[in-house]
Amino acid sequence: MSDTSNKMWGGRFAAGPSAVMQEINASIGVDKRMWQEDIMGSRAHAAMLAATGILSADDVAAIDAGLAEIAGEWSAGPIEEDLALEDIHMHVEARLREKIGEAAGRLHTARSRNDQVATDLRLWVRGAIDRLDQGLAAFQRALLVRAEEHAASVMPGFTHLQSAQPVTLGHHLMAYVEMAQRDRGRLADARKRLNKSPLGAAALAGTGFPIDRDMTARALGFDAPCANSLDAVSDRDFALEFLTSCMQAGLHLSRLAEEVVIWASQPWGFVKLPDAYSTGSSIMPQKRNPDAAELVRAKSGLFLGALTRLATVMKGLPLAYSKDMQEDKTPVFDAYDTLALSLAAMTGMIEGLGFHTDRMKAAAAGGHSTATDLADWLVREAGVPFRDAHHITGRAVALAETRGCLLADLAIDDLTAIDARIGPGVFDVLTVDASVASRKSFGGTAPDQVRARIAAMRAEI
Repeated sequence: MSDTSNKMWGGRFAAGPSAVMQEINASIGVDKRMWQEDIMGSRAHAAMLAATGILSADDVAAIDAGLAEIAGEWSAGPIEEDLALEDIHMHVEARLREKIGEAAGRLHTARSRNDQVATDLRLWVRGAIDRLDQGLAAFQRALLVRAEEHAASVMPGFTHLQSAQPVTLGHHLMAYVEMAQRDRGRLADARKRLNKSPLGAAALAGTGFPIDRDMTARALGFDAPCANSLDAVSDRDFALEFLTSCMQAGLHLSRLAEEVVIWASQPWGFVKLPDAYSTGSSIMPQKRNPDAAELVRAKSGLFLGALTRLATVMKGLPLAYSKDMQEDKTPVFDAYDTLALSLAAMTGMIEGLGFHTDRMKAAAAGGHSTATDLADWLVREAGVPFRDAHHITGRAVALAETRGCLLADLAIDDLTAIDARIGPGVFDVLTVDASVASRKSFGGTAPDQVRARIAAMRAEI
């Protein structure tokens, strides 16, 4: 093992590292996940070295064929890990040397592991963003289907978890579609900024070889090369932005998961959980536990932890590369895995939820949720200033509470005794259906508004 390490580090060291040093120094257990990106980057680099005349066409042909063979091997089976080889870059190079001999050693001309790993990680995060965007779109489509089913289904709208005003279930679900759209926008913004190529920055100062960085950038789908070699190898803003985007998406999923947990409890009874996303109790046979939702809610904490972890790694690092930055990949990979799984779970759950709309509608009438409609009627029909109307309505609510009835169940005489300007027409606005139908302003809960927004979002997605 020491022979391999000495070859990697050159003649600077007389002896190989201790076992402990090998263990703490090696990253292959984590960064082997980027083997496809590493091979992709190496093939692009080799093609450029041939095009610029830095390497012979024969050497590059052998390198490219060998890398293609390695990709085939590792697609079919696991990588054989060797801590002495430290990372995925050296595993690729060592396997290439076994295949093609001396020419493999020429692949590393005009680059460093510093620009190599920065390129690999950018490529990997870019792919992760694209996959998460697809997952978020699938989540949105599931919400849109259910929102359309329930564009006119009435439920309570809450502030402070207290009944506030009636809304439709479709409108409520569409709020999460909007959140997911912002999540996709954040990921798209992060993707735009990360799409610059570090390859060719070498260790930190660039290279004296006549390389063509534009060529490798184009080959790897980047918009352009990074403009500063120091920044190219030391920047992990793209990973921090990715983690920030994951954190926000995870928070949105957690909010929906919390609502599912509440709605599924017996005192609420708004939803029936699908069997595929529920568990039972080891002792209570009647239980149907919302474990999937609870786990999504709990896993949201990982995103903040991942962001904090990487921010702590980066916060005090001088330019350019430091070994601390080897710790950048675990939080990124963990966040991706967790968000992808959480999205799949919430998408499946939304698709399978059974909504008890009769119970939702009955609950919507509780808490005198149409009180604002009475105040609005006084303003609109009787010309009462809103603050006065608010006070009048408060007196009507107090009377209904004393009587133990809804506002709509008060007699007209009761209401005119509070204020003579209240007329029989007020009863047209005091039902939950009338309340919902009246909210026709853009972005409101009226069923027609909900359906219009569903159509617009379908086109956008």
